Amino acid sequence: MVLPLLLLGACGSKSNDETTAAVAGNSESGSGGKESASLLEKLKAQGYATVGFANENPYAYKTADGKLTGEAVEIARAVLKRLGINEIRGELTEFSSLIAGLQANRFDLITAGMFVNPERCQAVAFANPEYSIGEGLAVKAGNPQKLTSYKAIADNAKAKVAVMAGAIEIGYLKASGVAEKQMVIVPDQDAALGALQSGRADAITMTGPALQSRLTAAGDDKLERVMDFEQPLVDGKSVRGYGATAFKTSDTSFRDAYNAELDKMNDSGELLTILKKFGFTEQELPGDVKTTELCAG
Repeated sequence: MVLPLLLLGACGSKSNDETTAAVAGNSESGSGGKESASLLEKLKAQGYATVGFANENPYAYKTADGKLTGEAVEIARAVLKRLGINEIRGELTEFSSLIAGLQANRFDLITAGMFVNPERCQAVAFANPEYSIGEGLAVKAGNPQKLTSYKAIADNAKAKVAVMAGAIEIGYLKASGVAEKQMVIVPDQDAALGALQSGRADAITMTGPALQSRLTAAGDDKLERVMDFEQPLVDGKSVRGYGATAFKTSDTSFRDAYNAELDKMNDSGELLTILKKFGFTEQELPGDVKTTELCAG
């Protein structure tokens, strides 16, 4: 939420100021290979890695009994175990602050289903994609305002759409002509759902699987997903996004070791098996797309 090059949320993004700060932080973090190799050895020795997550279902979240899970978490758990790291510990962080938290060494990697885009590639070292995804839209049952695209929202000055702070969807909405005054910015997905239920918003948007998971959990027959939703185009390009685990730019050796195991999981079918547990299908596999292509724009 999947993927895209403006802001995210699922797979969120950062403002230019935040990215600039993160890039500045990178320049002070030391040289890559030796530091990253020692980090991997350190994590193996201590037996666990700390991951940053934003409590965004189905990517990374805590269950009612406190278990950290989600597609990004479970993929990272499987990869890290292959690398000799048998435990992961979560550090809950607002999505818009994840990259800054990584650069501040609050955690060792980001497992939040974060979309890869050129702006973020300046601030973090992404692993290869673990999934791909499009956007989703939900409205009141019957879709009274006939909102089937972001453009339809833009064309209806009275329509309001709830979207998570820091989410890439904010950029897509702006690119589609949706005015800022039409956006109800909320802290998380559950708040977005609440805005739609209470009438503060006429629609909510997030990546497809995230949206479906929220609707399924709510079980509210007064809401529905827009099944004929038209995916937005930005500068004439599809916004289909690709999510990946993120590392500090000084940790490229760690990232490369992670990639090697991720590729094996993709080839064996284990990657799809994990994705399916969280509502993804073969359609959401990343295919042959690599991060180098996505970072190039």
